[in-house]
Amino acid sequence: MEEKQNFEESLSKLETLVSEMESGRLSLDEMMSHFEAGKKLVKDCSAELERVRQRIEKIVNPSSEPPQVEPMELI
Repeated sequence: MEEKQNFEESLSKLETLVSEMESGRLSLDEMMSHFEAGKKLVKDCSAELERVRQRIEKIVNPSSEPPQVEPMELI
């Protein structure tokens, strides 16, 4: 079973894959393999960022109601 990487490890691996793809030294099969791996890493990183965003939202806005915005008085 593959151990899940943390966000920083996933991002670093993604940067490495992109760098290798941009080098122009990969075969078509290697490019496709890197592309598929990169796509999965982007999905994993995006999901982790969304989880963190939701946690921050709960900390900043603990109530389930949307925040009330008061109109500003213009002078």
